[in-house]
Amino acid sequence: MLVQNDKRQTTPNVLKKLALLLGTEIKNRRLEIPEKFGDGYCAGFIFNEHIRMLILNYELNEDLVVENPDIDVPMSMILFKFQNIFSKTKTVITEQHVREVPSVLVATSSVNTDDLISIHTNTATINIEVDVDYLNGLFDLSEKSPILQSLLQNTQPLLFEQIIYPSLQKIVDEILTEAVGEAFELFFLRIKAEELICRLLMELEKREEKHLYSLNIHDIQTIYKVKEQMLEHLETPPVIKDLAVGANMSPSKLKRLFKQIFGDSIFSYYQEFRMKDAARLLKEEKLSVSDVGYQLGFINLSHFSKVFKEHIGMKPKQYSRS
Repeated sequence: MLVQNDKRQTTPNVLKKLALLLGTEIKNRRLEIPEKFGDGYCAGFIFNEHIRMLILNYELNEDLVVENPDIDVPMSMILFKFQNIFSKTKTVITEQHVREVPSVLVATSSVNTDDLISIHTNTATINIEVDVDYLNGLFDLSEKSPILQSLLQNTQPLLFEQIIYPSLQKIVDEILTEAVGEAFELFFLRIKAEELICRLLMELEKREEKHLYSLNIHDIQTIYKVKEQMLEHLETPPVIKDLAVGANMSPSKLKRLFKQIFGDSIFSYYQEFRMKDAARLLKEEKLSVSDVGYQLGFINLSHFSKVFKEHIGMKPKQYSRS
């Protein structure tokens, strides 16, 4: 029950606990990190008993453990965790930056993403939690895809990662930067949070998996290590057999779990990031088309040009001049 002294509570308890630890105050549901502890801020919103949001954009001088008193005890919430969505004040385009594309993790309540995936040494995420019964009441379950049915049943450990496309990033930017009067702030942010979730569920529905496999911490960590290993060597096309040996999985299990989490095959996912890096090298590093092609492991430059156009929408030479 989110009621306190007959007045609805709109600030998450975890924010109050953090403020106490840091010896600071919360103003308008926002906590500024004191300079002696680090830099940045945290903001939190309880919209109603069905949906809440935390905006975390800070870097601490040393680790600080804060137990969340609002933890999902009845295990009824689905988490949407947005990452790499804050615009950097000093934008440095690097190969690492290409790999850190804006994305969102969608996890059932039995998966703790903080235990599984270390995103950054600092924290820069937006976390939205939504009650699964509330979501189920918004549209007809019988019409949902197998992925949405499994997600909204919330009975098995599942995790999906979805790349954020520009129209989704626009909604995120509105959440972070739109100046809204205090009287309308909760109303505005709740609508934006629900719009994000609706659009994400629409994207997940497009995925083709007919059967989903329950995940465990070890398997998820292994799949993410495979992804990182693959993206660190964009000049070398992945060999499934070798990746499977390194992951201590059968090739079929590796391919199945990778596609389930990321919604794409290993090679297609690799090729997408390979072309993003090619675009970076052409535009930011001003390398020639041949230098970029050879650097990313292509022997046949006409093949490189064809693949680049498939992913980016124009040929490399045309893109470098645009």
